[in-house]
Amino acid sequence: MKIKTTYIHLILMTIFTFTESINILVVMPHIGKSHQLVFEPLFKKLTEKHKLTIITRYPQKNPGLNRRDINIAPDYLDISDTEILSFNNFTGSRIEKYTTVNLLAFIAHQACKDGLSHPNYMKFLKENNHFDLILIEVFNTPCFMGVAKKFNAPMIGLSSCMWLPWTFKWFGSDSNPSYVPNHFLDHTDRMSFLARVENTLIHIYSNIVYNSVIEKSGRQISKEYTDIDFNENGDIMGNISLLLINTHFILNSRLPMSPNSIGVGGIHVDSVPVKPLPQDLERIVNDSKHGVIYMSMGSTLRGDSFPEDKKQAILKAFSRIPQRIVWKWEGEMKNKPENVLTYRWVPQRDILCHPNTKLFISHGGLLGTIETINCGKPVLLLPQFGDQFANAAAVEQNGGGLVLNMNDVNDEILYEKLQILLSTNFSTSAKELSIRYKDRPLSPMDTALYWIEYVWRHKGAHFMKIESVDMPLYKYYLLDVITFLSIIALIVFYVIYAISKYVLTKLFIRQEKIKSS
Repeated sequence: MKIKTTYIHLILMTIFTFTESINILVVMPHIGKSHQLVFEPLFKKLTEKHKLTIITRYPQKNPGLNRRDINIAPDYLDISDTEILSFNNFTGSRIEKYTTVNLLAFIAHQACKDGLSHPNYMKFLKENNHFDLILIEVFNTPCFMGVAKKFNAPMIGLSSCMWLPWTFKWFGSDSNPSYVPNHFLDHTDRMSFLARVENTLIHIYSNIVYNSVIEKSGRQISKEYTDIDFNENGDIMGNISLLLINTHFILNSRLPMSPNSIGVGGIHVDSVPVKPLPQDLERIVNDSKHGVIYMSMGSTLRGDSFPEDKKQAILKAFSRIPQRIVWKWEGEMKNKPENVLTYRWVPQRDILCHPNTKLFISHGGLLGTIETINCGKPVLLLPQFGDQFANAAAVEQNGGGLVLNMNDVNDEILYEKLQILLSTNFSTSAKELSIRYKDRPLSPMDTALYWIEYVWRHKGAHFMKIESVDMPLYKYYLLDVITFLSIIALIVFYVIYAISKYVLTKLFIRQEKIKSS
């Protein structure tokens, strides 16, 4: 009888759990499609139980029954053409790394104007909607925080990349530049003195640009197009209950994270099964006696814009190795070696996890980096912009690959790197990193689902927020305490000085009297 009662209770609990539905608003306004791709599996999973409305530049063709996409892509944007950047846009200089935050500010301004002025968005704001929860991207578009004011629902931040310099303050996580590498630099958590100087200066500069350009511009655009001043009563970003960030301590920097900062690194590959390759590609990979090297510079950078001298050096190095190379390349590549095959599109994770794939050559984008670690394959990283330098440095530090700056590419150096990476030792190291990365108490997907529903169940779960988020700077850095203790110390020193002077003066006078007598 007891077993039967327990069974009934389990059925009732299951029915209750799966019938509770949350009405969720998702805001993904950034122009980079990869930012949305990170969380698409999460959105799909959420629609199995909850209702989603997604504001996006990349709407799904078949969103499904529980999903509605609000398309805010401008008419001039072809969402099928994601390769919008060229190698000619990047020089690899230090100055370029320092000013990446300025590029993000420019992109943010354009994304805010395009999105907030879009007829679909304006129409959406006029609808009589109610939302139980808001999932909003935390990157460079605070201008969309007006929806938080309008719908007044608990918020969860989504970050597709490692910590940005201005993100720490909203969640109370440690941003100490002595060991927390800047998003835009090629440092790890082990820095030399000069690296720490550079890291500190760029951390400060990045925050200045965010506060004086990105946030200020976003606020003006929000007031112009939606008549909402999202920071009228203080920085609304501090009201975000929880951050789901696409990082994991095994790969990214080990830093103290606040209770409301949850790492879900690998969420885009966690619940997506590896599929067989297209038939012709499957045959080529299987028939490659010495294995296959896959090369791709991502979904944003056009591979066929590769500098000609660097391309020739790479092809020369490829001609010296027995492996076949599958290279994601737009258009036709002339005069290539017989072992180099080009494809306009390749199912990246499927080929990376193929048993006969030996190595990945990548630009260091976080999604591809996570995929190759997940598959346990070594990677040669040629970082170009943004967080790619930091991602590449983290992979090399943790034994998953090697970094080669584009300016240093020649056939001899590349050939040497390939020999090292194709060795048994490096293959073993990459597999060990993969095992550590995937060894978790809960999968990234289950972790995200749990915390999303946790925030909703506890009406925003504001009790998770660290007190430092709302502290003024003088309190956070103990400037008032330091000032108080300094004054006390000065008073004590003055009293000691005065007493000493008085005593010494009396002794001196007495000695003089004795000498005189």
